[in-house]
Amino acid sequence: MSTTALSRSTSDAAAPRRRPAAARPALLVAAVLVVAVLVVLSVGVGVLAVSPADVLHGLTGNADGNADGIARAAVQKRFPRTLLALLVGAALGVAGAVMQAVTRNPLADPGLLGISQGASFAVVVGITWFGLHSPSATIWVATAGSAAAAVLVHTIGSLGRGGATPLKLALAGAATAAALTSLVSAVLLPRLDVMNEFRFWQVGGVGGASYDRILQVLPFLVGGALLCGFCTRGLNSLLLGDDVAAGLGENVTRTRLLAATGSVVLCGAATAVAGPIAFVGLVVPTLCRLVVGSDQRWVLPCSAVVGAGLLVAADVVGRVVARPSEVDVGIVTALLGAPVFIAIVRRQKVRAL
Repeated sequence: MSTTALSRSTSDAAAPRRRPAAARPALLVAAVLVVAVLVVLSVGVGVLAVSPADVLHGLTGNADGNADGIARAAVQKRFPRTLLALLVGAALGVAGAVMQAVTRNPLADPGLLGISQGASFAVVVGITWFGLHSPSATIWVATAGSAAAAVLVHTIGSLGRGGATPLKLALAGAATAAALTSLVSAVLLPRLDVMNEFRFWQVGGVGGASYDRILQVLPFLVGGALLCGFCTRGLNSLLLGDDVAAGLGENVTRTRLLAATGSVVLCGAATAVAGPIAFVGLVVPTLCRLVVGSDQRWVLPCSAVVGAGLLVAADVVGRVVARPSEVDVGIVTALLGAPVFIAIVRRQKVRAL
């Protein structure tokens, strides 16, 4: 084999796989259909099994002589839980995708960068020292904590020669997450009453969902999602490097600031309403990039759909494996996400975006 042919074959092997443009909408539609099936399972599966017909009647509010009133009540109780799982999973998926694009680090994640821990620490301080218990106050406090943690991680990662590199940001995030976790324990240890209240929230779950909580968190999720969606073109430019993005006319600082703000709002709001749920923002964007490529105009909606489906599926699994008790969704996502992510990294040898 000639040197030219060898170099061409080597470059082809190293180049990332690209999906045909026509296949992306079909893949996204297929993902939406899978999520729809998961929604029906989530509403119908539990201690009391509900048939698909009763699920439909319960959601539409239509009375049916063949439908059990208890089954309809179960549907109406489970639907807010399912809706919250959809919203939180989509928010975490988009937040993780944006963080990975902003930092150009495929290992970036709200948990690994300390963003979720910042929200947890802020919630603990609010409950312990200021007596904050309302969901609306918790959302504001968690979002502020997430923003403060993000600023701290970026500041630490920017120190020294070379500025905020992906490796330095990851190391700064890991150190910040460990420090904030220790501070949470330090605040809780003298207050057993607060610890008993906080430990259920800290595991991460959607069992306490209600329409009031969903309406309170919805403006934050919509605003953060719109802000992230507005930055998709700039995020594509950032993946080429700051110098190339600036040469293409992109305002690198503004794009990174707006995208990071949207990601922090999504993460903070989702953490406030459901607790710190791990691995969704880490695994979902990686899977989506393998399917639709690196174009953020497709990665973000795909991450939203797959993240929503993953959290709904995890909630269903948690309700099935320990009947009549439940396993919180945060535990299930950790158990499912860790081996999947390890397998992806080992197979794809992911090092940078």
